[in-house]
Amino acid sequence: MDLENLIEAAKNARERAYAPYSQFRVGAAILTASGKVFTGSNIENASYGLTICAERVAVFHMVHAGEKTPEVLVLVTDTEEPVMPCGACRQVLSEFSNPDLKIVSVPLRGQAKETTLRELLPYQFRLKDLQ
Repeated sequence: MDLENLIEAAKNARERAYAPYSQFRVGAAILTASGKVFTGSNIENASYGLTICAERVAVFHMVHAGEKTPEVLVLVTDTEEPVMPCGACRQVLSEFSNPDLKIVSVPLRGQAKETTLRELLPYQFRLKDLQ
């Protein structure tokens, strides 16, 4: 799947976001090493701590389907500036990704930015590193 199709998948996921409190809708699409695509959207809750980000929804869909090797993550937001994954999402991504996971943030009213998980989380926490 090419990047444009992955962006379109994230845009479609964004349309399914549940964001009645913030109105900040996010869509995510993950392309795995096997070529499969998993999407997610943010889901808010009146108890804000129970809200879940689009990235984690996509990762959890991926893992539930038996996949554990994401290669590209695309995020789509209706912003002017690119939005990067929060700290919790970075940590969850590091559980299943190599540090060179490509992350592409696509703001609908601005210019996309590409980075890697290593750039966003240079000191990944992994239990296996502590053993």
